[in-house]
Amino acid sequence: RYGHDEESAEEQEETGWKYIHGDVFRFPKNKSLFAACLGSGTQLFALTVFIFVLALIGVFYPYNRGALFTALVVIYALTSGIAGYTATSFYCQLEVRNLLLTGCLFCGPLFLTFCFLNTVAIVYSATAALPFGTIVVIVLIWTLVTSPLLVLGGIAGKNSKNEFQAPCRTKKFPREIPPLPWYRGTLPQMAMAGFLPFSAIYIELYYIFASVWGHNIYTIYSILFIVFIILLIVTAFITIALTYFQLAAEDHEWWWRSFLCGGSTGLFVYAYCLYYYYARSEMSGFMQTSFFFGYMACICYGFFLMLGMVGFRAALLFVRHIYRSIKCE
Repeated sequence: RYGHDEESAEEQEETGWKYIHGDVFRFPKNKSLFAACLGSGTQLFALTVFIFVLALIGVFYPYNRGALFTALVVIYALTSGIAGYTATSFYCQLEVRNLLLTGCLFCGPLFLTFCFLNTVAIVYSATAALPFGTIVVIVLIWTLVTSPLLVLGGIAGKNSKNEFQAPCRTKKFPREIPPLPWYRGTLPQMAMAGFLPFSAIYIELYYIFASVWGHNIYTIYSILFIVFIILLIVTAFITIALTYFQLAAEDHEWWWRSFLCGGSTGLFVYAYCLYYYYARSEMSGFMQTSFFFGYMACICYGFFLMLGMVGFRAALLFVRHIYRSIKCE
């Protein structure tokens, strides 16, 4: 009884983020989806790093745009094991299993978008339509390379038997979150989190869009790589700051919030697509419009998953660090 009274007295003295130490490491809702998002985001991050490495060593020639597409397909297939390992190891930590969701989370929307846009190109007899042989090769790569590597990565992740490292013991019943002002909601926080990283890449976006969707040639990959590093740093720090303010307000549901805040830059990039299409480009017609917004939606979705993973990983390291510094019983 004396120990119980002493514990209650200590809890009353604690305020802010220290007060919710018994709930901060409670697993999030929709654990399978969350782990799949982390796995896909990690794979896309690895894909981006490999593409930058190839670009910096001069693999992509200015007039050979097909090399980039080929590299994206091949490297995505080869990095699927990373997604399987990351997702499954996190599945085991969160006590859930759903490897199929990881494989379809990004590929599914991308495949549906490709089928629709390729059908549009065939109807318009456009050269943008991929030949049947190329489609067969892509399907074979997905079947014979991507899927087996995803399964092998999942097996490796399952056998790793990593346990979730939580400095504080989670209480049996979740603590009620106090009423919060509107600006502490998910959408306002996402808007704040996405604006600063987007402002760091805003200038470079125009040149990238003009190269991909226009006739300009982009060759300054070293500058683009520096901008990418700045983007990662700003995303990590802004997510950490917003996570701290969230915990200080005694809101312990930070898992999904940190992922959404980190990935919100992808939404800003898609909003920039609207501006670029109507104010800067000369595209018109149903086919060009559908190609632009369809493929940019897939790219921004991948951007969202990748930066969401970065934001959550940064927030997780921060939360573990600050709760190790206090006495958790």
